[in-house]
Amino acid sequence: MRIVIIIVNNLMHGESPMKYHKPNPLSKKSVYMAVILATQSMLAIAEEQQESAPAVAEVELKKIQVKATAITKDTGYQATKTRVGKTLQDPHDIPQAITTVTNDLMHDQQVGSLREALRNVSGLTFNAAEGGRAGDNFMLRGFYSFGDIYLDGVRDTAQYNREIFNLEQVDVLRGSAAMLFGRGQAGGVINQVSKMAELDNENTITGSLGNDDYHQVTGDFNRQLTDTAAIRVNVMDRHEETYRKNPSDGDHPEIDRKGIALSFGAGIGTDNEFFLNHIYTQTRDVPDYGIRFDADKRPLSSSTNGRTDKTFWGNDDNFDDSDTRMTTAIFTHKFSKDTQIRTQIRDADYKRGYWAKTPANDLPTEDNKIGGNVTRKMHYETLNLQSDFSTKLDLAGMKHEVLAGVEYLKEDNYRHGLQAINPTTGLAYTQTGAALNAAIAASGVTYNRHIAATTGVPTKFEADNYAVYVQDTVEFIPNWKLLLGMRRDELRANYSSTTSPKLSYGENSYRAGLSWQPQPEAHYYAAWSDSFSPTADLYQLTVAPQPPERSKTFEIGSKWLFLDGDLAFRTALYTSTKDWERNTDLESTSAILTKKRRTNGLELEATGKLTEKLEVFTGVSLMDAEILEVAENVNATTGAITVADARFKGVRPRNTPPVTFNFWTTYSLNSAWKIGGGVEAKAWRTAYQPSATNGGAVFTGGGFHPNYAPGYARVDAMVAYEQPKWAVRLNVKNVLDKEYYDAVYDNGGLVTPGNRRQAIVTTEFKF
Repeated sequence: MRIVIIIVNNLMHGESPMKYHKPNPLSKKSVYMAVILATQSMLAIAEEQQESAPAVAEVELKKIQVKATAITKDTGYQATKTRVGKTLQDPHDIPQAITTVTNDLMHDQQVGSLREALRNVSGLTFNAAEGGRAGDNFMLRGFYSFGDIYLDGVRDTAQYNREIFNLEQVDVLRGSAAMLFGRGQAGGVINQVSKMAELDNENTITGSLGNDDYHQVTGDFNRQLTDTAAIRVNVMDRHEETYRKNPSDGDHPEIDRKGIALSFGAGIGTDNEFFLNHIYTQTRDVPDYGIRFDADKRPLSSSTNGRTDKTFWGNDDNFDDSDTRMTTAIFTHKFSKDTQIRTQIRDADYKRGYWAKTPANDLPTEDNKIGGNVTRKMHYETLNLQSDFSTKLDLAGMKHEVLAGVEYLKEDNYRHGLQAINPTTGLAYTQTGAALNAAIAASGVTYNRHIAATTGVPTKFEADNYAVYVQDTVEFIPNWKLLLGMRRDELRANYSSTTSPKLSYGENSYRAGLSWQPQPEAHYYAAWSDSFSPTADLYQLTVAPQPPERSKTFEIGSKWLFLDGDLAFRTALYTSTKDWERNTDLESTSAILTKKRRTNGLELEATGKLTEKLEVFTGVSLMDAEILEVAENVNATTGAITVADARFKGVRPRNTPPVTFNFWTTYSLNSAWKIGGGVEAKAWRTAYQPSATNGGAVFTGGGFHPNYAPGYARVDAMVAYEQPKWAVRLNVKNVLDKEYYDAVYDNGGLVTPGNRRQAIVTTEFKF
């Protein structure tokens, strides 16, 4: 615990954490010798008994064959398998940094959303608002990652709020990964792993109650149908509010979400395995757009014009509604033990309606709570086909692990504002321009959740993506492996933009790694990878032909297993650079944020069991980030190049804290009682617009003074009483009731407070 206290203390005082010293590996020689001696002794005894025993009739025992192709349950906080590298592997063997948030960890922490689960990932921060991107919006290693979210290895890009009720684990592959997944960012890939049907009969129901009107019910029902077939159903219903309120009417932000996930499996454990999965989630939130910074460029932590961190500018009429449907078919055929082909087809449909009230500089009232609105209507459809072939073979005297695949992705995206409605009559306004503004000023405005606006121009995006890739991992000498991979992506897209209506590109992506595993417990590696993105993920913001985003990551690291494999420890030292960084705020007129920037970082992580009773999940990330070249933007009409303020060169990029830290541990007092707790901490983060041509607002007094979110440390705790068929658990989040700000609108204007102290009681029944 001493290292936890020191790191948290340093975070709060803006200092670097203490150096983490690698523990000495435990010798397993005695264990190996004991196993050998015991085996030899048992064989000797068996031989003596066989010689002296009378003859008996031979009994033929039925051979039992066990196969596994899907990700099955890991127990504890240490993951032992992942498919984030396209094939089922032990993360210990992959030459790239990986963090896995396991089901047991999410269970003990009473996690509901993907966002809450990712608090356990060091080097990850949250974005707020972002021009309508108020769904899951993350930064990893200082780079945008909202377009790098996947479900079972298939792209899940749409902006909405994800839940974890149907997830077995969450894998975070750090660094550039375009060779495996196509277009993306330098931060990495976030892959959600679904709960799949299993050959078992097990059912679990949970119910939770807490303050801030928190209540949640989940169900996980698995039924074995035949020797090789099963069905699984997961359901969820969750409601939660916050301490923030509108002083004029008492309205406050709300979370109201439901979901159902179905998984049917046939041929489970055979050479021909088929899964059909469907998930539907529904969100009916009252969104929290955050608060503004005060005159000192700090969040409103004390009363300013009557405003505080408790002030909510929205009302119950605001909404963040989404309906998400995904149907996935997965077929795996095994030609042999080491050779298989795995094919996935997914049809996905995402619909979203969004209306939020932007914070003002004065207190919200009945008169002004209707102005400053942000509205969205979004509809995103995708069809994805992936097929991966993997095999192991001996060639030219060397062992090879070959991966080859093809991918097709069809995207159809629509985005527009919502129809303005007269709240008095309930009818749509028919006026336009100044007349419309006058009518709204006189009677107010509300919005229809489903009807697009009649004014303005919608943004449309249609694209066909094609890809082929191949990778080979060669053991060229014992214990040494060389990984080489290449991918080719082709995209043909049409946009509603009149200045850039079409986009056609072809890009190559590469991956290389060198691994040395002198013992099974130790892995040392050096890896290089790159990524690209031709646009701002979903929309074409480039008004004239410009190079695509290109990211490169070089990483050296090590992975160790201690305590007979019960504890995993990893380190990673990396440098990532990104060229032609696009603006992801769709309200901005600037397509390019920076011409070049980089992050140098160090990560340390430990997961698993220290003893049979003590389990831990912890990580620390140090990030040294810098803008290397300022933005260049091309005027859509004149073609003139506008260069951002030169003073931005050399400053720290937005929402990229120098230190992040997470720690969680549980201790079993006996066979029934278990206690736990931990801390999630981040150092200070900045918020500003780096593409501005005049940075006078942030460069004052001869220094750099952007909006600033202070560092924080949130302490959580739990106590549980567990029996084989039932359990009761108490989770207290933000035990110290600290005021903190966990999400930053990194263009500079807003920040979102985290919730205050919250106690949740959960009961669980298994049958």
